[in-house]
Amino acid sequence: MTVQNESGAATSTGVILTDAAASKAKALLDQEGRDDLSLRIAVQPGGCAGLRYQLFFDDRSLDGDLTADFAGVTLAVDRMSAPYVQGATIDFVDTIEKQGFTIDNPNATGSCACGDSFN
Repeated sequence: MTVQNESGAATSTGVILTDAAASKAKALLDQEGRDDLSLRIAVQPGGCAGLRYQLFFDDRSLDGDLTADFAGVTLAVDRMSAPYVQGATIDFVDTIEKQGFTIDNPNATGSCACGDSFN
């Protein structure tokens, strides 16, 4: 389960964190004065389409975690979520219309009308 990140390096998480997302995550960690946290992406049951993403800072290291470093930010994916996010790209957008992290997942075959969950 290895994909190439934007710099051409292989990442064992199967997920790509763009430069913009890594920069924003690093800024948030620096703002809190924390360098002991990883950015974790997880998939949990929920929402009207069946599955929901969770993206959060975590101080835990779970058995079987897949991790990769992106510009000083450690991205962690638990082994149960890994197949659902294989090949996904996490980005950060900052426009007049919206601001926040986005997840482009080629494995998501559909989503609910509100966009809160996927299948």
